[in-house]
Amino acid sequence: MPFVQAALNGDRKHFAVPKTPDEIAKDTKAVTEAGAHSVHVHAFDNDGNETLDGAACGEVLKAIRRLCPGIPVSLTTSASIEPDPAKRLSLIRSWVEMPELVTINQGEEGILELGQLFLSQGVEIEAGLLSIEDALKFVDWPLRNSCRRVLIEPLDLDPAVALHNAARIEEIVVNAGIGLEQVHHGYDIACWAVNERALERGHGIRTGLEDIAVLPNGAEAKSNAELVRVAVGMINR
Repeated sequence: MPFVQAALNGDRKHFAVPKTPDEIAKDTKAVTEAGAHSVHVHAFDNDGNETLDGAACGEVLKAIRRLCPGIPVSLTTSASIEPDPAKRLSLIRSWVEMPELVTINQGEEGILELGQLFLSQGVEIEAGLLSIEDALKFVDWPLRNSCRRVLIEPLDLDPAVALHNAARIEEIVVNAGIGLEQVHHGYDIACWAVNERALERGHGIRTGLEDIAVLPNGAEAKSNAELVRVAVGMINR
């Protein structure tokens, strides 16, 4: 079966978004039982704000590993949480508990140092390509061939535009001779169209409340597990 990753939280405002370590761990168990192979998560502080703090990230990882041993966890390193590259690097250097994977978005500053740090710790990189410009930067990134996979994730809300940009991003990556595994997703209702195209082309997909809060028919999703079940159903039909 194609690779399925569940993105559990992020900055999504939704009643089912997990934020505490225990909530994130329970959601990880639910989505893996629904068919997800990996989870992508953001940690939160005591005030409910996203954080890259080492202690908070470590508590999330430990909670997931207690409940779901062996499930690969991808942590965010998004500049939307800490936009200053030096501060972000300092925060991440404080991590003691390390994830299996991290996402590193190609449009952000300071990612070479960040990538080198993670590779030195044995942490695999998922390179986030959110735009055509990101794809062009990735082609020239010195660490491109050291990544585990590329995430093709156009931000466009119009499904037609998102599909066009997903195709163009993929084309740039493939034409550069980069044979890394690809995982595709979009945002909001465009996510399903991008997922569908990816599956038709033999790629992995990502779903979950960070990316999408509605089902293909427009109804509100009740949980991350429901979104994963729908995604797995797309594969199996």
